[in-house]
Amino acid sequence: GASPDDPVEIREVWDHNLDEEIKYISHIVEKHNYVAMDTEFPGIVARPVGSFRDTSDYQYQTLRCNVDLLKLIQLGLTFATSAGELPFSPTTPATRCCWQFNFKFSLTEDIYAQDSIDLLTTAGIHFAKLETAGIPIERFGAAMVTSGVVLLEDVHWVTFHACYDFAYLLKALTAAQLPALEIDFFEWVKMFFPRLVDMKHLMTVLEARTPKDALYGGLNTLADHFAVKRIGAVHQAGSDSLLTLGVFLAMRDHAFHGHIDESCLGVLYGLGEGAGNGGGAGGGGGAAAARNNNGGSTFSGGLGLSGSTPLGGNNLSVTNSNSNGTAISSLLKPPPDPVAPDLGADTGPLGGSADTSAAFGGGVHSMLSSDTLTMQKNETQ
Repeated sequence: GASPDDPVEIREVWDHNLDEEIKYISHIVEKHNYVAMDTEFPGIVARPVGSFRDTSDYQYQTLRCNVDLLKLIQLGLTFATSAGELPFSPTTPATRCCWQFNFKFSLTEDIYAQDSIDLLTTAGIHFAKLETAGIPIERFGAAMVTSGVVLLEDVHWVTFHACYDFAYLLKALTAAQLPALEIDFFEWVKMFFPRLVDMKHLMTVLEARTPKDALYGGLNTLADHFAVKRIGAVHQAGSDSLLTLGVFLAMRDHAFHGHIDESCLGVLYGLGEGAGNGGGAGGGGGAAAARNNNGGSTFSGGLGLSGSTPLGGNNLSVTNSNSNGTAISSLLKPPPDPVAPDLGADTGPLGGSADTSAAFGGGVHSMLSSDTLTMQKNETQ
């Protein structure tokens, strides 16, 4: 295996070198078939308002509306063997590597939460370069589908609190909005990522099995616990994916004695089977949602958004603080149904239906005033 002291290069992928980097990834993935993944996205700007079947339905609908409305900013992928050996860099001798994909994103045209952009700017992400040299997400999705990284049973995906990560990846891979129903979303997940593990879910499994050995906190807290050293900048996807791999290997080998049970695979913390662990997001727990002709939930209240595509009777409560002050109703192209994200135990509850005046006009419900979900799984604690 790789020595802990081996230098590691985080390879920056832009539009101009996407094809050659994907080609090399296709070459190494057969041997290095453990893929640790992390994303950076522009925060949370919307949530559904009304009644939902249960907490999991609310969590998925929150995720769905935000992922449908927003664009991915970065993706980090770290490939390794089951023993943790990283591939060698194709250009730098005697150096291991992982990848950081930088996507096309415009601060003047795209929707975002201002505090998320502030956090990522502080972390060193250059938005001006993303706008001019970033990878078009459609081109990335097409390249990934034929790369040998997705749709295969022998590729193991390693993540931490990853429902949003997989949702953004699925949007890129399918070039489509997310399914209206959570059950269909998990069919997509199973198809594209047949073997995945979410360490946040593993933590709940460990706590249930052996409470005395329970682990708590976010990714950085676990890294400190297992003495896993970070390489690169926090809140950048390449570095975070590399840290995710290191923490997983330590958790597997020490907390799970070298073996993760099959029953632990395929569960995303905060959704589906993992919804009971997602924290107090609220949203009308257990109430049956009405159905509309589009097969989605009918939500009452909130802000009706203008746009060329009707909401099909659904309403969305929206908050946004784009620096240019443009009214969000003129920016949004609404999805067939709204949706909202899982905050999880790490970031705390949604805070109910606190009514505040947003920067672009009063009368909307603000979901998050100052906190951000951009790095919901990598918070420092």
